[in-house]
Amino acid sequence: MKIRHSLLLLTFLAIWPPGFVAAQDRSDPMSAKILASEDRWNAAYKRGDIKTMESLLADDFIITLEDGNTFSKSGYIAHNGDATLHIETTEMSGLSVRRHGNTAVVTGTYHEKGTSKGKPYEYRDRFTDVWMNLNGRWQVIVSHYSIPSQ
Repeated sequence: MKIRHSLLLLTFLAIWPPGFVAAQDRSDPMSAKILASEDRWNAAYKRGDIKTMESLLADDFIITLEDGNTFSKSGYIAHNGDATLHIETTEMSGLSVRRHGNTAVVTGTYHEKGTSKGKPYEYRDRFTDVWMNLNGRWQVIVSHYSIPSQ
């Protein structure tokens, strides 16, 4: 009998977590705030709004891009301030938030299209952003983008 209950519990837990995470994104006010911050960062990146990006990125922020290059906060902002970079599309989808105390992990898919140094580019990525509540403000501490294998 005990084994039977354990198997039922394991089956339930195997099915339940994905729905729980999706529900958490919509109903948890803190998760909603983090997703709104993701949207603000995405919009700031697209329009080259350095002031907003500076406020959302922690001082020790680091990002790993699709090509394996890494940038600190200042390097990332300088990269975004490149006059030859013209971003046409930035879209996020399938976002999920997992919170652990004062840390939150956001995963999803990302699509970016534009031109760099006069040449067109397009990325379709998976990403992971790690947010931390630092002195009462949610800021990104780490971001990682990768191109899914096809």
